[in-house]
Amino acid sequence: MSTENAIERVKCLIIGSGPAGYTAAIYASRANLNPVLYTGMQMGGQLTTTTEVENFPGYPEGVTGPVMMEDMRKQAERFGTDIRFGIATDVDFSGHPHKVTIDGEKMIEADAVIIATGATAKYLGLPSEEAFRGAGVSACATCDGFFYRGKDVAVVGGGDTACEEATYLAGLCRKVYLIVRKNYLRASKAMQERVFRTENIEVLFEHNTLELFGSDMGVEGARLVYKKGAPEEATKEIKIDGFFLAIGHTPNTEVFKKYIEVDEQGYIITEGKSCKTNVPGVFAAGDVMDPTYRQGIAAAGTGCRAAIDAERYIGELHA
Repeated sequence: MSTENAIERVKCLIIGSGPAGYTAAIYASRANLNPVLYTGMQMGGQLTTTTEVENFPGYPEGVTGPVMMEDMRKQAERFGTDIRFGIATDVDFSGHPHKVTIDGEKMIEADAVIIATGATAKYLGLPSEEAFRGAGVSACATCDGFFYRGKDVAVVGGGDTACEEATYLAGLCRKVYLIVRKNYLRASKAMQERVFRTENIEVLFEHNTLELFGSDMGVEGARLVYKKGAPEEATKEIKIDGFFLAIGHTPNTEVFKKYIEVDEQGYIITEGKSCKTNVPGVFAAGDVMDPTYRQGIAAAGTGCRAAIDAERYIGELHA
């Protein structure tokens, strides 16, 4: 590592601190790549907003998301990863070494870059949703559910995340409406059964949210439409204090798109079973390149693969 004219040179730069980023850091450190990892806005990634994690190997009694990510961070640091707070705001992958600007001011040059920036929750795009963001509208039930103890809330979505958040909120709230656009749930069978077993969850199939309403104090209700566009179309209102989004994510790839190939949804495209991108020496791991599985253990696996790919690339570079 060296510094010349405020430009820092490293072997391996990792961008992101979820399971993919931390696992990549563990492997890269053990391979003597002396990785530098920038955490991004959310240190620990999406799992820090999850309460109980029961499906990650090695935790037979389960573990909370924040504790698991803290364990990963400590393990990465134990082997020598230099972990720093900061966001990648620009990149130049036109030549070698690769250049990454952090927080709009610090320049890092790296032989290999591992992108593990994850994905961000989607919103419906309603003006009223934006107006009440932070005042009843949330994309993280485990972050904000505590504030709605004993109250009525709604969760939008029909996948595993929506069902998981609905059941979590059901343990805190008096009533949970699960607003589902289709006439079925996309969630796994186990998650569906958990929802249907929970007495204070009411599933509203074939409903769409038209708008939220309330006061300066926050959300007070939602106006829904049933079977939009069908002869049976009807509107209804539900009284709620909280409105939680669980309708998917947008991969955090905007800063990389001018060099890195992405699919129609914005997920980074990797080569075969590897974590190689279309730019030699730049690799991708975790939810930023995985629109299918989006699980912590899957992200960790790609972090391992990306680090091994980076180690081999650097070895060939200096051969």
